[in-house]
Amino acid sequence: MTFIHNLKTTQSSPSVNQPRELSVDVLSPLRHWLNRFEIRNAAIAQSICRWIPDQCPFARKIVWQGRTLLVIPPLCKLNPLYDELIALRFRALCYLADQPATGVCVEG
Repeated sequence: MTFIHNLKTTQSSPSVNQPRELSVDVLSPLRHWLNRFEIRNAAIAQSICRWIPDQCPFARKIVWQGRTLLVIPPLCKLNPLYDELIALRFRALCYLADQPATGVCVEG
């Protein structure tokens, strides 16, 4: 009984004087919508694959006279919806792969 009592008293409990952090995810409804979006049409799947690039378009290497002056890393991970968009593109590609009449190749 003493062990359980000591365990309960050593656990940290929020103090009355400390303010609680209130975090509001403004993008939560959009994330939820993107995760639940169902692809039912090959034309929509192809459009999604065209709109969402397979590689980050912001990554650049600035070269002058054969020397690399600046390397800009891919910044797509800074997008708060990056994971949801990549998952949507993957679902679109899977839909196209499952359709016998359409090909997976999407011109970008």
